[in-house]
Amino acid sequence: MNNGAVSGLRVLVTGGGGGIGAEIARQFAALGAMVHVCDIAQEHLDALHEDCGIEGTLADVADAAAVDRVFEDAERSLGGLDVLVNNAGVTGPMGPIEDLPPAEWERTYAINVHGMFYCLRRGVPMLKEAGGGAVINISSVAGRLGYPLRTAYSSSKWAVVGLTQGLAMELGPHDIRVNAILPGWVAGERHERNFVRRAPLLGIEPEELRRRTYSRISLRRVVTTSDIAEMAVFLASPGGRNITGQCLNVCAGVETLAI
Repeated sequence: MNNGAVSGLRVLVTGGGGGIGAEIARQFAALGAMVHVCDIAQEHLDALHEDCGIEGTLADVADAAAVDRVFEDAERSLGGLDVLVNNAGVTGPMGPIEDLPPAEWERTYAINVHGMFYCLRRGVPMLKEAGGGAVINISSVAGRLGYPLRTAYSSSKWAVVGLTQGLAMELGPHDIRVNAILPGWVAGERHERNFVRRAPLLGIEPEELRRRTYSRISLRRVVTTSDIAEMAVFLASPGGRNITGQCLNVCAGVETLAI
């Protein structure tokens, strides 16, 4: 991509202290964008600032008042907003539906859905004031496929897809593009933990679960945080100016989550 394609854009990334969010923040910053992040862990914010100078706000997006502080800080540090990346999310509880603790179900929705709403209600007016821009919501392949034993996570990510498509119609006349990225299995610690947590529920060993999982990915591999970040940068760039209301799978071809 042309290194100047996103230079000067004012970008806010939620859940930007680690994982996918941190890589998105780094790639935008490396290409000359001005970036602000929020995260629930101060140590993640400190590490990101030390690594590449990106400013951040400590906040839980499930708290509307905390989200207000994030946008106040972002407006001060960026002077406005051109791109909102709604990345903050949790994996939620794992197990049969009848065994899921209600508090954990509610917490999953509080972050993955309500938190996105809190960010949009503050971010959209700033994008309108800027004369247009981009909203990039991070969903999941679990937002298009059934995911047994992970119903809280999956249903919350389906909600993100519905939110994305409706909001694209609502904001299109304001020249605001709204898209969702649906990552598949992303290499890293969280991916490895999933095998350890889920295998006993299926009555198999983690390595067998790994084998079955990879056999149901068309390209027989997982993706990286960099793959997701590159798609986010593209959607915010001039090359993505006519893409809206789309749910873009960056997943190496995940065929099913039912193992």
